[in-house]
Amino acid sequence: MKAARKVACMAAIAMAASGCAVGPDFREPSAPDVDRYLHAGDPAATMLADGVAQRFALAPVSANWWRAFGSPALDKVMETAMTANPTLQQAEANLRAAQDLLRAGAGVFYPQATATADLSRQAVVPARLGEAGAPSLFTLWSLGPSISYALDVFGGSRRAVEALAAQAEGQRYAVAAAYLTLTGNLVNAVIARAAYAAQIDTTRRLIAVVREQVDIAHAQVDAGVMAHSSELSLVAQLAALEASLPPLEQKRDQAAHLEAALTGRFPAQADTADVGLGSLALPADLPRLVPSELVRQRPDVLAAQARLHQASAEVGVATAAMLPSLTLTADYARMSNRGADLFGAQAGAWSIGASLVAPLFEGGSLYYRRGAAQQALQAADADYRQVVLASFEQVADVLRALEHDAIQLDAQLREQAAASAALDEINADYRAGVASYLQVLSADLQYQQAVLGSEQVRAQRLQDTVALFLALGGGWRDSKPAGGAGPSA
Repeated sequence: MKAARKVACMAAIAMAASGCAVGPDFREPSAPDVDRYLHAGDPAATMLADGVAQRFALAPVSANWWRAFGSPALDKVMETAMTANPTLQQAEANLRAAQDLLRAGAGVFYPQATATADLSRQAVVPARLGEAGAPSLFTLWSLGPSISYALDVFGGSRRAVEALAAQAEGQRYAVAAAYLTLTGNLVNAVIARAAYAAQIDTTRRLIAVVREQVDIAHAQVDAGVMAHSSELSLVAQLAALEASLPPLEQKRDQAAHLEAALTGRFPAQADTADVGLGSLALPADLPRLVPSELVRQRPDVLAAQARLHQASAEVGVATAAMLPSLTLTADYARMSNRGADLFGAQAGAWSIGASLVAPLFEGGSLYYRRGAAQQALQAADADYRQVVLASFEQVADVLRALEHDAIQLDAQLREQAAASAALDEINADYRAGVASYLQVLSADLQYQQAVLGSEQVRAQRLQDTVALFLALGGGWRDSKPAGGAGPSA
């Protein structure tokens, strides 16, 4: 196979000689030139509220960041979701498919070899060639390999494989985004379900208090010591409280159904553990990334960067398509009109050559395809910059939200403490005979309403803490999802 050896040698020389690739060389975008998230400066900690002042320390986000909430029940739910969530499994399968497409695309760098076996019945008429003689009829046997190698002179193949590599990289970040979305949605669902359950319990206590007030007011109206309008006002308040209960129960059930779906189960098969709002500890030590590191940690930013890389490589592919292409070929065959003579001394035939193809006129198709690729590159660049801006906006929003949550919760707890003290004093006056039982119920109603407000703010503070973990990237680089591919770096 001297011809095959010649082609292999020429291919190796061509691969070594072809050192340039047309189109822009992609460079990772520079980190934003900012040193803080907020205009007035980033806070070091929130104010003390409910015994916790959340501190922001320069540290990466842990892969299992939800463990900071100190709930074994929550940890168990998360472990189940990591192995059973269909969306995460889909993203991992898409990643494996993209990696296989990259490996398939890289085959263009190797010579392409095929083997052909052919059997045909042919008729030859010498007169068609201007020769004398009678027509002949024979069977032709043919067997042999064929080798071709397209020299990547202008780097079009390299740019195409570069685009596939960027596409696979983007899919890796899609897995990370799926992991981040799953963990965030599931923790928020657990917090929401616990918060709604707490609010339902408090609302039921409020309903019991107001219902008792209605009974007392009705008796006083019958005795002629209270106006009927006062009783109607209490009845309206009771109805409003009772009307607020079904929406809370609906939201609690929706959170439970979402939790079941995220863990790969049907709502009817859900085995959701009861997680009390009080069992979820508010993390006191929170991570903080310097702005230049945020763009290296968030999967949505990295996915946008991969799309930018792919668009850059596509410009090179479109540019190379406008330039000549050179292909080396070599064929060897054993040919005979008798199968028995196929491997005889006179049956060998071979050819070796090179073909150069240059586009001359295609109606402007190649030119405008390159123009479209260049515009797509500009669009990808704008998309990347927008994603970066949105990521900084999200972090800034969460930092301010945590500050405001602490301020609001502190005020709410002061209201609750005052309402509790007032209830204690009214109870003492009632026992001393200087206050009516209706006054006790009114004080109890005010206290329960303050408790309800505190529960709502506590839940919001927990969910805004979740939002910070997610805004900083969620620790996906150290995670190991179920499918084995994983989004870890």
